[in-house]
Amino acid sequence: MREIQMVDLQVQYVKLASEIDEAIGSVLKSTAFIRGPEVRLFEEELQKYMNVPYVISCANGTDALQIAMMALGLKPGDEVITTNFTFIATVEVVALLGLKLVLVDPDPHTYNISVDRIRKAITPRTRAIVPVHLFGQCADMESIMKLALKHNLYVIEDAAQATGTDYIFPNGIYRKAGTIGTIGTTSFFPSKNLGCYGDGGALYTIDESLAKKVRSIANHGMKARYQYIDIGVNSRLDTLQAAILRVKLRHLDEFNSARKAVADFYDEAFSGCNSVIVPERVKYSSHIFHQYTLRIKNNKRDALKSYLESKKIPAMIYYPGPLHLQEAYRYLGYSENDFPVTSQLCKEVLSLPMHPDMEQEQLDYIAVNVLNFFEDQ
Repeated sequence: MREIQMVDLQVQYVKLASEIDEAIGSVLKSTAFIRGPEVRLFEEELQKYMNVPYVISCANGTDALQIAMMALGLKPGDEVITTNFTFIATVEVVALLGLKLVLVDPDPHTYNISVDRIRKAITPRTRAIVPVHLFGQCADMESIMKLALKHNLYVIEDAAQATGTDYIFPNGIYRKAGTIGTIGTTSFFPSKNLGCYGDGGALYTIDESLAKKVRSIANHGMKARYQYIDIGVNSRLDTLQAAILRVKLRHLDEFNSARKAVADFYDEAFSGCNSVIVPERVKYSSHIFHQYTLRIKNNKRDALKSYLESKKIPAMIYYPGPLHLQEAYRYLGYSENDFPVTSQLCKEVLSLPMHPDMEQEQLDYIAVNVLNFFEDQ
């Protein structure tokens, strides 16, 4: 059996090697390493895939979030509501821009931000909501957009873990994660479902004027060469990464389908185990399983993780500590017990190996060992 990896980028590269090598070689021959034609072509192809008029690439997903907030004109003191159960990038840009970070608990079943908690957190100073489509499944965007419309708020989608996820509205219309709110952001970090071989990110919008603003801010605030209309940043997707992403975009649906098949196997394998809770799948969203995350009951999570590692099965905790208890964010003034759902999830969640190239032998081995652990308890 091949060694089990949380994400096996080596195997994926071998499968795509001829296409990837050709794409990289083309860029090396052109020497157009910054703003080369592959960047424009990737943006156009991603626009078509996402069915959105404007895609602006940038250097990484964190920059994408920051640029979105800058383009929307958020000012110091404006309140931004987001989830306490997410990667730090979602909240750090709020703090960096001097905005007031307002954290809320997620739903304990989907792990995504709770609409009810958002509703209770809105004040006259609230300007934006940042839902995170965690682990590959959309937050309840229809309800979030209704709240935003009622209170005249921006919605900034953090879709870094959900490239390719479909949101299904009650009328049957499908929209890709990241294309529903005022603006959407994503990351192309190597381990993402659509990942490059370095850093990369992008923003999505249907608003032409907002798209122009975003493109300007991402390029030093430049309108034309040496003409600056905005205070901007230097955040570019380099040509090599764009060339790699063009190749991998062609395979994204195939990869996401393979991930779903892995998740289906896990769901079935653990369906009779009362010691774990499998991820909930909602009717309004597909799930591309950036992570397959169980909840482990009865304080057995850490023991299971150690047991699996002793069997050479990697397992990861996303995320081990609530954001409001991180040293950098204690200034927010939250107390330890303010977020009971987040605190519970941080003690229970465990992500199993998940990638498109998992072999049946590996899956059987993982499932048997998870189940054996609980049988021995």
